[in-house]
Amino acid sequence: MTQLFYSPGTACLAPHFLLEELGLPYELVLVDTSKQEHQQEAYLRLNPKGKIPLLIDTTEGAEEVDKGMFYLTESAAICLYLADKYATQQNASHFCPPLASLERARLYQWMMYFSNTLQAELLSYFYPERLADNAQTAEQIKQHAEQRVAEMLSYIDAELAQSEGDFFLGKSLSIADLFLFMLCRWTRNMHKPARTYKHLAPYLARLVERPAIKNSFAQEGLVHPLY
Repeated sequence: MTQLFYSPGTACLAPHFLLEELGLPYELVLVDTSKQEHQQEAYLRLNPKGKIPLLIDTTEGAEEVDKGMFYLTESAAICLYLADKYATQQNASHFCPPLASLERARLYQWMMYFSNTLQAELLSYFYPERLADNAQTAEQIKQHAEQRVAEMLSYIDAELAQSEGDFFLGKSLSIADLFLFMLCRWTRNMHKPARTYKHLAPYLARLVERPAIKNSFAQEGLVHPLY
């Protein structure tokens, strides 16, 4: 059985969306960060980094296997892994285009941009105290991070305008869409959230109506504003 260790609304959302989209059997395991469970011994034995999400899956031939179980962290990596392993089995190969194809290269490009650039800046916005020695500096870092996020969303909005379909990479839903939706949700309380951009607005409105996304929100107990 596949297990996804989660804390509501965190970086677990994109893998959660994907598990629902693929229709896979899985178990959600709550890690209560309000009780610091992600820093307690029981969880640290599974994920020494103490971060969320964590995926535990059955597999063969991997060094990390412990009694047939495979442990994987990092939200983008989990999405790529799940799509590679299960998408074809579930007749959903559009989640990850063929290896070495131009479509696959574009997917890599955007997954790296979303996770290494946009997500990283969002973390600076939410946790500015990690980069500052005092409250005043932390507030400045937060403000600058929000400005940079707005610039990134403008860039993404312009790229979305060039799409040849309803989704970011064209006519088919991909893991890039699920990951981007998660990050756009994190901007919902900013001065200029993703939902206010010309092309992102209808795009996000379409995605939020997908049963997989609705189910994930319901399971994690997330309420409006959803994005």
